[in-house]
Amino acid sequence: MYAIVDIAGQQFKVEKDAKLYVHRLHEEEGAQVDFDKVLLVDNDGKVTVGKPLVKDALVKAKILSHMKGDKVKIFKKKRRKGYQKLTGHRQNLTQIQIEEIVS
Repeated sequence: MYAIVDIAGQQFKVEKDAKLYVHRLHEEEGAQVDFDKVLLVDNDGKVTVGKPLVKDALVKAKILSHMKGDKVKIFKKKRRKGYQKLTGHRQNLTQIQIEEIVS
């Protein structure tokens, strides 16, 4: 059984006991989170597609930790002008574990 869920503006394919990284959520570590924006549910070959959401479907997850992602370096240069600029970015992430898919 799997589901396609919209979490913080991104779509994820989730299964029971799967761990994934999503954009930072506001809840505390160890808290239970429910996601109700379920777009598709596959229950042993029986596929339910939402219009746009699947009615009465819910994905329950647990927040494992908050962290920062890998550093991404942004380098800008204009040739023959002496212009160089180096900046970086680290995305704030939350690791969650899917506990249950209710359809």
